[in-house]
Amino acid sequence: MSNDSFLLRHVHLATFVPELADYGLLPDAALWVQDGHIAWLGAEQDLPAGLPDCPEQDGQGAWLTPGLIDCHTHLVYGGNRAHEFELRLQGARYEEIARAGGGIRSTVQHTRAADEATLLQSALRRLDDLLAEGVTTVEIKSGYGLSRDDEARMLRVAGQLAQARAVSVQRTCLAAHALPPEFAGDADGYIDAICQWLPQWHAEGLVDAVDAFCENIGFSPAQTERLFQCAQQLGLPVKLHAEQLSNQGGAALVARYHGLSADHLEWLSASGIEAMAQQGTVAVLLPGAFYYLRETRLPPIDALRAAGVPMAVATDCNPGTSPMTSLLLALNMACTLFRLTPAEALAGATREAARALGLLHDRGTLEVGKRADLALWAIHHPRELVYTLGARPLLQRWVAGQAS
Repeated sequence: MSNDSFLLRHVHLATFVPELADYGLLPDAALWVQDGHIAWLGAEQDLPAGLPDCPEQDGQGAWLTPGLIDCHTHLVYGGNRAHEFELRLQGARYEEIARAGGGIRSTVQHTRAADEATLLQSALRRLDDLLAEGVTTVEIKSGYGLSRDDEARMLRVAGQLAQARAVSVQRTCLAAHALPPEFAGDADGYIDAICQWLPQWHAEGLVDAVDAFCENIGFSPAQTERLFQCAQQLGLPVKLHAEQLSNQGGAALVARYHGLSADHLEWLSASGIEAMAQQGTVAVLLPGAFYYLRETRLPPIDALRAAGVPMAVATDCNPGTSPMTSLLLALNMACTLFRLTPAEALAGATREAARALGLLHDRGTLEVGKRADLALWAIHHPRELVYTLGARPLLQRWVAGQAS
C-alpha cells in the first residue's frame, strides 16, 4: 500500500459540499484515502468492514476541511514598496504613485534586477506563511517582468516553488499588468508582443491561464479582448483584474470569454453581475487590497449573492497593495469588511477558490474521488478559522494524500 493511503478516524468533517448547506458538516466521522484520493468518508459508525490494510491516524476530535486554496497571488517578485506605504499615509493616491513611476513599474525594476535564485528564496518565505495556514493550492501570477525573458523567468520560478514545497501551483500569465518602459506610449504594440510570446510560454508548459489589468491605468477593454482572443486560440482559460478602480466593463468582458473569474470588483455594475451569473464566472474578493488602499467603495456583495454568483476570497499577496501572506486574515477581512458569513468566506477559500481556478472537479470539497488535499485543525467549529486573528491552529496538512 502506497504511503499516500491511510485511514483518518475520530474527526469532524467540514466538507463544503453545497447539498449539505453552510459548512457541509459531518460530525463524528472518518475518511479513507487511497492512492492520494478520497476513497470513502462518512460517519465513524458507518465505517465499512474489510478496508485494505493501511495506516490509521486518530484525529482526536479535530476538524478536517479541504486544503485551503489561495486563488489570486503575486508571490514572485523582487524588492518591496514600503516607501509607497508611507507616501499613501501622507495622502498620495495609488494612481498618482503609479503615474510617477512607482507602483508596478517600481517592482518591475527590482524583479528584473534579481536573479532566479533570489526570486525563488524570497517567494519561498511568503509561500511558507501560506502553507502554515493550511494552503495546499496557490495561484501565482507573473506581471513584474514585462518582457519575454523576465516574464518567463517569473513563471519558471513559480513552478520551482511546487518542486521545493508540498503544494500545487497554478501559473497565470499577467504580462498585461502594466506598460513596460520599452513600450512607453505604445500599449497596442505591447499587447501585440505578448500575443507573440504567449504561444512559446504555453508550449513550454509555463502557463495555466491568462490575466490582465483592465483599468484606466492599465489596459483598455479593447486591448484586453485582443489578449483574450489570443488565449482562446491557444485553449488557455482567462481571468481578469476588473473594476477595481473604475468601471471599465471588464467583468462582462471576461464573462463573455467564459472566464474563470473577475477579481476585485469594487466598481462592478449590475450588467457585469448579470453577465458573470450567466456564465458562472467567479467573483474573487480581495479584501487585503481594499483595506490596504483604504478604499471606501465596497464590492456589491448583496447583489452578487442574490444573483448566485460564486464568491471566492484570496490574499492578493503583492508588494504594493496587499503585502499579505495570511489567507486566514483575508477570510476575517472578508467577513468584517465585506460582510460575508464565515461559511461563505471559508467556502470562498475552498470550493469557490477551486472553481475560480477551474479545479473544482479535482479539489475544494471533501468528496469521494477528489484529491486528498486536506487540512486538520485544532478548533471546536470551522467558524473559528475566520474568527481569530493571528492564530495558526493547523495540526497537519496533506497534499494528494502526502502529509507535510
